[in-house]
Amino acid sequence: MKTRSLIAFALIVIGIIAFAYQGITYTTSEDAIDIGPLKVSTQETHTIPIPPIVGGIALVGGILLLAVRTKSV
Repeated sequence: MKTRSLIAFALIVIGIIAFAYQGITYTTSEDAIDIGPLKVSTQETHTIPIPPIVGGIALVGGILLLAVRTKSV
């Protein structure tokens, strides 16, 4: 039961974070010009969007895991 609660709380936290940020942003850097001692680099920002439905599914799944009890055999 403890593992199930831990997974439920993790899903709830992931769902809340997905709603708050709605994407992961990262920056890459690459050399545009490299001629002897002259170096010019560019930075480009990339975003991986996270749809709100993913956050909702994680949040509802975590709440359902906490709410539904299993039958003990």
